[in-house]
This record gives sequence, C-alpha cells and structure tokens, in this order.
Amino acid sequence: MPSWRREIRKGIFQKTREVIPFSPAKIILTSHEPGVTPDADELAQVILHRIGLMPRKQGATDKMHCTLVELYERSKVANRQKKPEQAVMTVEEMGMFAGISRQTMYDYLKRWLDISLIVKTSYITEGRVVIGYKLNGNTLEQAFDRAMRRIQENMELTQKYIRELQRIIKNEKIADAQAKNSQSVPSSSQSPAQSGHEIQQEQQEDSIEA
Repeated sequence: MPSWRREIRKGIFQKTREVIPFSPAKIILTSHEPGVTPDADELAQVILHRIGLMPRKQGATDKMHCTLVELYERSKVANRQKKPEQAVMTVEEMGMFAGISRQTMYDYLKRWLDISLIVKTSYITEGRVVIGYKLNGNTLEQAFDRAMRRIQENMELTQKYIRELQRIIKNEKIADAQAKNSQSVPSSSQSPAQSGHEIQQEQQEDSIEA
C-alpha cells in the first residue's frame, strides 16, 4: 500500500448524516490523453479529466484521482473478503484522499453520481448507521460501463430533442408560409381588379369630402 494512502487512513473519521444539494445533472466530457508511458496516477487523472470529474478551477486539488483508486482498492478487498461494507467510503474519507475538505468533496460528489460511476449506500457497524459511497460495480470497468450507459442515455435523449427541433422548425416555416399566402390572396367574393377599383373609388370619395 502506498505511504500516502496509509497516512490518510490514520486520520480518517466518520459522520453519519449527509446533506447533498440537488441541481440539474451536468455531464462534461473532455479529450485529455495520457503520455507515451503513463503510470497509474497519470492514467487515473486522465480518466477523471475525460469524464469531467477533475476539478477545473485554478489551484484546485490534483489528487482527486486518489479517491478513484481508493474506491477501486476497497472494492477489491470487499469482494475478496465477502464483506460489501469494505467497499464503502464516507464523504470525509473521499475528501481526505483527494486532499480537500468534506464540504468541498460534497460540491464535487454530485458529478460522480450524475454519471452513475458511484452509488450511495449504507451499512451498520457497532450499532450505528454509516452512510457512504462505493463504485457502481465490483470493478472500475463495471462502474465505467454504467457511467457509459448513463452518458449514452443522455446523448440518445439529446438526439430525440434534435429530431423534434427539426420537426418544429419545419412546421413553423410551413405555418408562416401559409399565413403569408392567406394574407396575400384576395377574397373570393371579389376579383383583384374589383378590389383595386373599389380602393380607387374610396380614395376619390375621400378627396371630394375633403
């Protein structure tokens, strides 16, 4: 186990209550690519960049990938020991591995949930309920498959909106054209010549009265 992970685990503490603000889902995809021979840290960072989970503010933490790696490590331990609770990380733990505060981790947490990479869960230990998060699958690949389906569902819905937009634009143009045609076509009770004659006659009457 890397030394940074052991050091973080020494200071881990747990809370049992969480409040997560709700806002519209935001899915961000980028085109980051790794170098020629990336190590685990670099590749984990690239993955988080590509699915929009790395902080984008200048000066923000560059250790968010440590949380992803730890989620994976805990999932492996949970599967090996047949103890599902071992896969769970509290928000405090996630923040400590990422090098940020609990509240800041809350701010980033919704992005992870929006793409279904992790799921919220709870377990009972020593008579109390612990609420936390784990990978949405037994492995990183399984969790990413679910995230990929979530992104695909978003794109498919967007495709439906695009088709509907095309239909609406077409119908609006047809309606506008029909409205213009109905305004330019004279009434059936009179011919264009009659209509022009009547207008001229009205103008003459107006001039006489003046």
